[in-house]
Amino acid sequence: MNTALLTHVGRVRQMNEDRAWSGRLSEGLTAVIVADGMGGHRAGDVASGLAVDSLSESLKLWDAAWSEEEGTANVRLMIRKANEAVYETASLNEKYHNMGTTVVLAVLTEQAGWIGHIGDSRAYRLRDGELEQLTEDHTLVNELTKTGQISPEEAAHHPRRNVLTRALGTDRDVPADVRTIDWRPGDRLMLCSDGLSGLVAKPLLEETLKQADVPLDRLAEQLVEMALEAGGDDNITVVLVGDVKAPNAAEGGTA
Repeated sequence: MNTALLTHVGRVRQMNEDRAWSGRLSEGLTAVIVADGMGGHRAGDVASGLAVDSLSESLKLWDAAWSEEEGTANVRLMIRKANEAVYETASLNEKYHNMGTTVVLAVLTEQAGWIGHIGDSRAYRLRDGELEQLTEDHTLVNELTKTGQISPEEAAHHPRRNVLTRALGTDRDVPADVRTIDWRPGDRLMLCSDGLSGLVAKPLLEETLKQADVPLDRLAEQLVEMALEAGGDDNITVVLVGDVKAPNAAEGGTA
């Protein structure tokens, strides 16, 4: 499998608080991470950086012999360890008080995968031309939508749509959602921060990712360009996994 990773500060923010990583694990497994930090001063990029550093180091120890259940348990442990790293740093330094970050990660074999997340950075899978959201946002508006208090259309423009109900590092113990997925030839996976998913509608994301002959790095560029054209009012990060090899694609990388 091949990957492409691209992050952009956007048109409004002065600093990019998003971080992302992709890499190869043992036995040819692929792993990818996106984190979107939050907090005053430089706290947001510190939180996302700590989370990605912790998770990428943990993922390098992945055992390809783990069962589905063992993989799920270890994704939870890795996210818990990352949460501790952010929480402890915030607790020891006043300028990082209350910093936190979203996180979404994926580990893929040739037939299956694990998705873990906290917050509203998302994972999507494109299969047979249809885009499916694999994660559920941990946000106030999502809770209001699920309980029928607002409609999905109202949620898209709600003034508090960016309020998280869960973020990594804000509390000593923050539960992560972890699920397994199946993986088939021709599938594509997209991880992104809300700087993309919050500005570009799902049908447009789907149409872009359906371009089967376009290299993954070019698709990533197109997606970022679409978010910028839609206003670019947040940092934008996207990581793609699929079959089409991007020119000069590296074996792993961080942004």
